[in-house]
Amino acid sequence: MKIKLPKLDKAKLKKTAGEILGIIIGTIFMAFSLVLFLIPHRLAAGGASGLAVIIFYLFKLPVGVSILLINVPLFIAAYFFLGPQVVVRSLLGTLIFSAVSELVSLYLPLVATGDILLAAVYGGILMGIGIGIVFRSRGSTGGTSLISLILHRLIGLSTGQGILYSDLVIIALGLFAFGGEVAMYAALSLFVSTYVIDVVQEGLGLAKSVLIITSRGQVIADRLLVELNRGVTRLSGRGAYTGEPRELLLCVVNRLQVAQLKTIVQEGDPEAFFIIGSANEVHGEGFRRLSP
Repeated sequence: MKIKLPKLDKAKLKKTAGEILGIIIGTIFMAFSLVLFLIPHRLAAGGASGLAVIIFYLFKLPVGVSILLINVPLFIAAYFFLGPQVVVRSLLGTLIFSAVSELVSLYLPLVATGDILLAAVYGGILMGIGIGIVFRSRGSTGGTSLISLILHRLIGLSTGQGILYSDLVIIALGLFAFGGEVAMYAALSLFVSTYVIDVVQEGLGLAKSVLIITSRGQVIADRLLVELNRGVTRLSGRGAYTGEPRELLLCVVNRLQVAQLKTIVQEGDPEAFFIIGSANEVHGEGFRRLSP
């Protein structure tokens, strides 16, 4: 009797492999940030890695080992409050981060700069890139992200607030361990990394979304389609004060096309009212396709 083996979902397998690769690449960036910039200058810039820096200087315990020890009670709590799936993804990222941090410190024992300001900025940039890549790969390295999820489940605190408060506690510990000036640089590094995380996850806002309210929608839409090669969505509207019919045109362009779009709108209808805003992510025709 033949036993039928379940068919492998190649697309799902490929996606999972890509996510694991993303977690590995992200943790490599994080490890370089720690070893080259943050540890040499005692910058405890939040997260489990920040607490590990404090432990390293106080007790000489390797950072990679500290990161694991810090996360053990968090994994146990997360298992009971959040479920095993969250723990598995966080465990993978934490193990890779700890291992890579130790390998980099062993084989690349360098200090990238003697300037603490440069270390805070570039350490924050590298850390932000790494964490952003890990998050985009649907991974986690434990630490304050797990704490925030647990606090959200227990007391309803938002994840953003949970991470912020947890990181502030770690910076406060750094204040007592290393002094006020170092703590201020650590806070700067945390601010930089937070900003970079958002950039990595959401993009630089290179696209612009435009909403145009006009009485000459067809004229403007035709020019946008031909001259900018951008799709336009036409909606019907009515002025609340005048009661007159108006058309709403929705269009997304890149930054280089904004000036030309303004010219088209102003020439097509000098009385048009239009709003231009940043679009952090755009998916679809003419822009990035969202992978399945």
